Parts: sequence; structure tokens; C-alpha cells
Amino acid sequence: MQTERLADDPTGHARAAAILQNGGLVAFPTETVYGLGGDARNDLAVARIFEAKGRPRFNPLIVHVASVKAAQEFVEWPFEADVLAQAFWPGPLTLVLPLRPDAGLSPLVTADLPTLAIRVPAHPVAQALLAAFGGPVAAPSANPSGRISPTTAEHVLAGLSGRIEAVLDGGACVVGVESTILGLDGVPTLLRPGGLPVEEVEAALHDRVLHHAANDPLNAPGQMASHYAPGAKVRLEATDKHEGEVLLGFGPVESDLNLSPAGDMVEAAANLFHHLHALDACGADVIAVSPIPETGLGRAINDRLRRAAAPRP
Repeated sequence: MQTERLADDPTGHARAAAILQNGGLVAFPTETVYGLGGDARNDLAVARIFEAKGRPRFNPLIVHVASVKAAQEFVEWPFEADVLAQAFWPGPLTLVLPLRPDAGLSPLVTADLPTLAIRVPAHPVAQALLAAFGGPVAAPSANPSGRISPTTAEHVLAGLSGRIEAVLDGGACVVGVESTILGLDGVPTLLRPGGLPVEEVEAALHDRVLHHAANDPLNAPGQMASHYAPGAKVRLEATDKHEGEVLLGFGPVESDLNLSPAGDMVEAAANLFHHLHALDACGADVIAVSPIPETGLGRAINDRLRRAAAPRP
């Protein structure tokens, strides 16, 4: 299979929508990372997402929709969902909510769980594709399972060329780390830190402290212990560079690449996966990473780095 590279224009949007309507797979940009999209109602299309990525079937997918109204067709809608959707949608927040019995989605999307992970992306190309397609799109990150997430069309093609029908090229992703995932099936629970800082979510919920799901069963995307990994090993909290290593810096340190010399978390998040891809291509055995504060977007950055450094299955 030859993977098409589609332009960000009405012709490209229409071609991408037609591929989805015919059960094919299209990678597309969101504000967080590129997603690998398939029709969430089509069992075969969703099965092909798992096949293309080499993703375990027990790992649920996020469904992308164009609006709050569209989301309400698939999930139960508690008061907290209304508050958070008004504050942060479209944007880098995924809500895990009870699945409506008449949702009509493939059970592969939810890994047979009674809940659905759903979000409304803010990226104009994602919105254009959802409008052209007119339905729910299941879309994990558009990379081989467990590897570094893609923030450009080039990253997608490097990992999935020949396995999917097309990539819709919308340039580099602005946020650069996946969405924050919040469970609302009971007590509001942080299932995955991401592109929306936890502090902002808690403020929107009137300073309600979120439950953290560190030891809970796998019930949302992005919770695998080893994930987001380059080919090289990753060494965290590095204050120097050992022989044979490359250093991914943060703040005013001498490094091979720096997430943000000024210590800006937004810049660091946007650069994270791009810099990991670039350093991995250098062929070093180990990528050492400077310490990063565990505040704001630093929580999401450190979450990705800890999973990248975890023992490989």
C-alpha cells in the first residue's frame, strides 16, 4: 500500500473524508499530536487501527467529534462534563464518560469497557476533517505502538508509511503532548496528565482536587507502563552527559538539543516528541534528559519521559 500525503485544502479534506467513509485510515493533525483516524462505527476500520500500530486490543481508543452536541450522542453527560466542556472544548482535554447503550460504536473502540474516551479537538484541520466526514473518528496517536508520538507528517510517514491510506499534512502540532484524560464515571479522576495542566482543570471544578489513578486498572489510553519510547534507552534526571549519550536539556544547560533554554513549559511540551525523534535518529545508545519540574505541563512531560524510560516489554 502506498500512503498518500494530502494537502490541507478542501480537496485534501474531501479525499481524507472519503477514505474514512470507505473504511480506510487517515492520519491527521490535532493540536496535541497526529492521530490515526478510522470510522469509530466500523469494526474493520477500528481493527485496522490496532493492526497498523501493533497496539494491544485491551488498550481503548479516543473518539474525536466536532462538537459538544456530537459528544452527547455517544456518552452520558453529567454536570461536571458540562462545566469542563464549556471551559476547555475544543481543546486538549479528553473525558471518559459512561457509554450510551445506543451509541452505535464498535466495541473495539472501548475495549469492551462501559465507558468511552471522547474529545473535541481544536486544530482547524481536525475540525475540517470531522466536518467533511460527518461522524465519530477513533484516533490514537499515529505511530507504532509504544514508540515516540508524532508531531509532524514526516514522523507519521517514518512510522506508518505503507500501513495506512493517507496522512493529512497540517504542519507541526502546537501543544506537542497528548491530551489530558479525565475520568467522570464517578469521582473526577486524572487518568493521564497531558496538554491541559491539571491545575486549570481543578480550578474549573472550583478547586476540587482530582483523584489520581496511578494504581487503577487500565481504563483509558496512554496508561501503559512502557510507552512513547525511542529506540535508544532513556536516562532521566541527568545533570551531566556520560560517554556515548546525547543530552536532552531543559533550562540553561549545555546539551545536544534543549526543550526550552528559558525553562518555558509550553515550549518544552511542544518540542518534546520532535526532539526525541531527532536525538533518536543520531544513533546514540542512551538519551539523557535534564530534570524537569513537576508543575503545570511539567507533569505531562515527566509522565511521557517516565514511560519512555520504563523497561520495554
